[in-house]
Amino acid sequence: MPGTVLLLAASPLGRGRLVDAAGVLPVLAAVAPAVLSGTDTANVVELADPLEPQAVLTRLRAAAAAPGPLTLYLTGQLHLDRRQHRLHLGLARTTPATVRYTALPWQWIREELRLRSAADTALVLDLHADPEAWRHLTERGLDCGPHTAVYGRVAPGAGRRRPAEPVYMKTVATLLRSGHRPALDVLHQQALSRVPEETRGNLLLAHAGGYAPGFSTAGGFVPVPLPGAGGPVEGLPPAPPVPGPRLAESAVGPRGAGAAPGSRGADPHVAISDAVQGGRHGEADSVAARYEQEAVRAYGAGSEQALHWSEVRADLAMFAGDPVRSCRAWLAVAETRLGAGQAVDAPAVEAAVDRAHHQWARIKDTARARELGPALARLRLSVPGRRSGALENVQRQLGRLQAAQ
Repeated sequence: MPGTVLLLAASPLGRGRLVDAAGVLPVLAAVAPAVLSGTDTANVVELADPLEPQAVLTRLRAAAAAPGPLTLYLTGQLHLDRRQHRLHLGLARTTPATVRYTALPWQWIREELRLRSAADTALVLDLHADPEAWRHLTERGLDCGPHTAVYGRVAPGAGRRRPAEPVYMKTVATLLRSGHRPALDVLHQQALSRVPEETRGNLLLAHAGGYAPGFSTAGGFVPVPLPGAGGPVEGLPPAPPVPGPRLAESAVGPRGAGAAPGSRGADPHVAISDAVQGGRHGEADSVAARYEQEAVRAYGAGSEQALHWSEVRADLAMFAGDPVRSCRAWLAVAETRLGAGQAVDAPAVEAAVDRAHHQWARIKDTARARELGPALARLRLSVPGRRSGALENVQRQLGRLQAAQ
C-alpha cells in the first residue's frame, strides 16, 4: 500500500519570521518519495509558506484520511494565542496580533491525526518558538496526541537578528538522500549527533506513540501531562484524577471486556483504523460504540473518556459517507460540552460545531437537513467559530430549505 507524505514549511513574512522554514523544502524534495515515506511508493504533498489556515487544514485532512502510512515533515514556528493561550503554527500572514485568525491551531493537527495509529503515523518536527510559546512549552510540553510517533526538536526563537536555519530538518533530509530510511528513532539520533551545538538547550521530542509522550532537554526528561495526570492536555480541560495503574486507560477509554484489572490491551484505535481502511465501517463503529458505552458506565456521559469515543463515532460516520449521522453526533458532542460548562470558544467546542456545520452542508436529503438545521443555527448563535459569516451561512441555507417545502 502506498504511503502519504506531507511536507509543510511555514513561517510569517517580514520581521516576525524566526526561521527560514521554506528553505528546507528543496533538500526534502530531493529525497525519493518512497524514502520519505518508508514505503515502496508514496504520494507527496508540498506546502510552502501557505497563507490560509483552512487551506492547510484541507490538505492535512486529506492526508490523514488517506490509506497507508502517513509521515508529516513539519518545519516552522510556534506562537501563543494571547486570548486563549493555545499554541499555533505561524503562517505567512501571521503577526502577534492576528495569531488566532491567521495561524494554524496546533490542536487541529492533533485532532486530524487522532483516529490514526502510531504504527502508521509519524510527525518529524523542526520548530522554533517565540518567547511566549517557549514558556508555554517548557511548562506543558507539546501535545501531539497519543496515537502519533513524534521525533524532532523545538528551539527558542528569541534573540536572533536574522531567521534561524532549520538545521535539524536539513540534516534529516541530507541523511535520507542516501536512499535509505532507518527507523525514525535511529534517524533522529543520527541527526542530533551531527548538529549537537545547534540543538543544545532545545526541547527534543522522541517517542514512538503510546500514552506517555515526552520531550527532553539538556536538563533531562520532562513528561507531557495526560488527562488526570496533574495537568491539562493542550486543548482539553483536565479530567478527574485517575489512579496510577489506570492512567493509560484514561487516554483511550475503559478496558475491553476480559482484560485484567490495571492492564492495557491492544489499542482499539488500531483495530478501528484497520477496519475503516478495509471499508468495514459497520465493524469500526461497533468497536467504538462498545468503548463509548463502557466509558459512559465508568466515567459518565459528559466525561472526556466518553466524549472521545462520541467524537470517534462522529468521524467514523463521516468516513462511512453518512453526513446525517455525523452531523447529529457532532451536535450532541457540542451540546454536551457546553452543558458541562465548557467555554463557547474552547477549541473542543468550536471544533465540534465546525464539524457539525461541515457535515450538515453535505447532507443531500433536504428533509434531514431541515431537521438538523435549527439545532445547528442555535449552536452557531453562541459558538460563531473563527470563520466570519458562519451563522449567516446556516440561516441563509436553512431559509432556502424551508422555502422549498
